[in-house]
Amino acid sequence: FFFKQKTAYEIPKRDWSSDVCSSDLVTSFTSSGTFFVSTLNTPGAVDYLVVAGGGSGGSTISGASGGGGAGGYRTSFPGGTALTLSQATAYPITVGAGGTAGTGPSAAKGASGSPSIFSTITSAGGGGGGIYGNPSPGGPGSPGGSGGGGGQDGGFGGTTGGTGNTPPVSPPQGNPGGNSPASVYAGAGGGGASAAGSNVTNTYFGVAGGAGSPNSISGSATTYAGGGGGGSGSCSPAAPLAPGGAGGGGTGGGQSPKNGTAGTANTGGGGGGSGPGGPTIATGGNGGSGIVIASEANGTRSASG
Repeated sequence: FFFKQKTAYEIPKRDWSSDVCSSDLVTSFTSSGTFFVSTLNTPGAVDYLVVAGGGSGGSTISGASGGGGAGGYRTSFPGGTALTLSQATAYPITVGAGGTAGTGPSAAKGASGSPSIFSTITSAGGGGGGIYGNPSPGGPGSPGGSGGGGGQDGGFGGTTGGTGNTPPVSPPQGNPGGNSPASVYAGAGGGGASAAGSNVTNTYFGVAGGAGSPNSISGSATTYAGGGGGGSGSCSPAAPLAPGGAGGGGTGGGQSPKNGTAGTANTGGGGGGSGPGGPTIATGGNGGSGIVIASEANGTRSASG
């Protein structure tokens, strides 16, 4: 992990950020570690951003896959209820990994991401993207912090996106993945922190992942937890590649390139769904890893990990 202390003076080599009139101490965990409350933070109030790992896109030999759902997004900043923590306690931090997409030889539904945990706050991993199933119905997206997008159906009844905000928390940590209706040949977008994944509306065109949410707890505005784009179908070489949602969502595959791209590391973005494979598998993008950020009003840092 790394940490930033916002002061009136900037020290670029140590990655300290400048923010006149502020003495907030910000600790960012890009991997698991341990958090200690500042010795000067007498009330023990700690704002947080906890983003889980994103789900991966589906991987297929034929047909197109849904995009992975973004990792769950939970925050107290700005204006929410901060955690009240003790200076005498070491708080383990878990930063969730993104889901790993299947690489063959068989088709594989996208894998869900892993949760991120800080004290009493747990954000759920994003759901994996669905895949094409023939002659059985295509695979739905998996539930999660945000749900994975439904895979190509191709005339077998339609596929649904995975539910978001699973398990439920308030305010919601994410949104559902999009749906792929019957008789279309493309994958739906994975859900994002601020919007559901897009539903397929064109026969062959994959659709965008849901948008993530911006947050400036780190001292600069960054968008997290975008859903992965769905894969585009095999019968339209000109089909555009579907973008991931703002906040690290990966782009869906198509005729070329066939593979989806990965969600961005430490954003919780979902991976893009694959385009049609054949004769070998086309792979979805891996989900992006999560992040945990803690912010205190002032003080000095003692942390390890």
